[in-house]
Amino acid sequence: MFEWKFKYNSQRMPILAKNLVSTSHPLAAEAGLKMLRIGGNAVDAAIASAITLTVVEPVNNGIGSDAFAIIWDGNKLHGLNASGKSPSGWTREHFNQYQSMPLLGWDAVTIPGAVSAWVELSKRFGNVKFEELFKPAIHYAKNGFLITPITADLWKTVSRVYKKKKFPSFYKVFMPNGKAPQPGEVFKFPAQAKTLELIAETCGNAFYHGKLADKIENYSVKTGGIIRKEDLENHTPIWVNPLDIKYRNINIHELPPNGQGLTALIALGILRNYDLGNIKIDSVDFYHLQIEAMKLAFEDAYRYISDTDFLEIKPSSLLNRNYLKKRANMIDLENAQSFKFGTPKNSDTVYLTSADKNGMMVSYIQSNYFAFGSGIVIPNTGISLQNRGNCFNLQKGHPNEVGPSKRPYHTIIPAFITKKGHPLMSFGVMGGTFQPQGHTQMITRIFDYNQNPQAAIDAPRWRVMKGLQVAVEHGFEEKVIHELVKRGHKVSKAHYSQFGGAQIIYKLEQGYLAASDSRKDGQAVGF
Repeated sequence: MFEWKFKYNSQRMPILAKNLVSTSHPLAAEAGLKMLRIGGNAVDAAIASAITLTVVEPVNNGIGSDAFAIIWDGNKLHGLNASGKSPSGWTREHFNQYQSMPLLGWDAVTIPGAVSAWVELSKRFGNVKFEELFKPAIHYAKNGFLITPITADLWKTVSRVYKKKKFPSFYKVFMPNGKAPQPGEVFKFPAQAKTLELIAETCGNAFYHGKLADKIENYSVKTGGIIRKEDLENHTPIWVNPLDIKYRNINIHELPPNGQGLTALIALGILRNYDLGNIKIDSVDFYHLQIEAMKLAFEDAYRYISDTDFLEIKPSSLLNRNYLKKRANMIDLENAQSFKFGTPKNSDTVYLTSADKNGMMVSYIQSNYFAFGSGIVIPNTGISLQNRGNCFNLQKGHPNEVGPSKRPYHTIIPAFITKKGHPLMSFGVMGGTFQPQGHTQMITRIFDYNQNPQAAIDAPRWRVMKGLQVAVEHGFEEKVIHELVKRGHKVSKAHYSQFGGAQIIYKLEQGYLAASDSRKDGQAVGF
């Protein structure tokens, strides 16, 4: 068992109960808890929370998002990849006009998968009627909700990217009175309420085959997009077996590519070659070793992770113990380095987690990618489309090169921990490329140093950037920063919003512990 000390500045204490939901927004957490109270299970709670998040936290996700999940059903783990493919019309020739993949506009939009995740999870595991899961979200969209402080701050900051002349439908929906809403201001989303009602009534069919699909295609044709109704009709979420590695006395599970969960497994596979627990926590050695392992992991990730149909290297090859030991041996304990990818032989986001008294646990993540996404909002629907296509590249012959009907490299990754075949921890750390870095930091703190999950969340964080650049959060000791600089790291301080937001549920002998990140507006709730 971990220690019950809270040594870092924090606004939170963990919640202990037999039924729990932990999300990045209080209203979404309460929506999930409501499902548990009326006899639903952890999957029902997760879906209701996810749907509600599209309304109350549109700065990070929406109906047009993608989603991934790991579910412990009481006996085994299941993985769901509900990310969408690129439109069939995305030829390589079409993208010759670009020097890099666009961040905004139709050429950044892949087929949204979140709605299909809600449908698929409910059909396979849900206890509550599908339409019931939508009621909290529809209520807030129709009647309004008060904007929370951190969401308001992000709304104001990122909305500047979406220019009114280029994205008029975005401006009409998300910038009432010509500006971002303030904390405590009521925001209503009536068009999204009607859309959610239609999705609920048709069990998602309207989005991929019916009226909503028609509206998406019509707006795409009208405004220069390539997405067609056939692309939506061809979308299918896929059930997958999570990857895992043994770390200390636990097993860490991540979803296989096209997601970047493999990155966290590589980093931890490198770190298990060191006796990290005997290095003083929060010391320069503690940080240096993890930063170097993370850089090595990202080099392989950016070279090899892609749609599974285009993989050059099997994930198992990148997780081979001998290969990871060779990569670990490349680390200089006294000097920061820039690494290149290895050559093994073949062998902004919302996260939530839930658990119920019967032993079901869910690790779920849903995201637009950048802020509100592509800036494309389908008129009179409240559907904001993600911009996951930006994660493709234009490098000819690369496994992640942009092309038709192909899933891009994906940053959003749910995670799960088992011990001796039994569930132990469901968790995730939202935040783009920070996510595998956050996973690594949570795992080392909890399982190498026995920190309780809330303390692990509260601790100051680091983030590998490009080359030797490392961002650190306020709270780092100045002497540690000085020592990192002496070893060659180019250290800069960054705003807390650059270090993601974690949600954790940890299984106890009787019940669970839930911890939630004060870097977000959310909370853990339970009974």
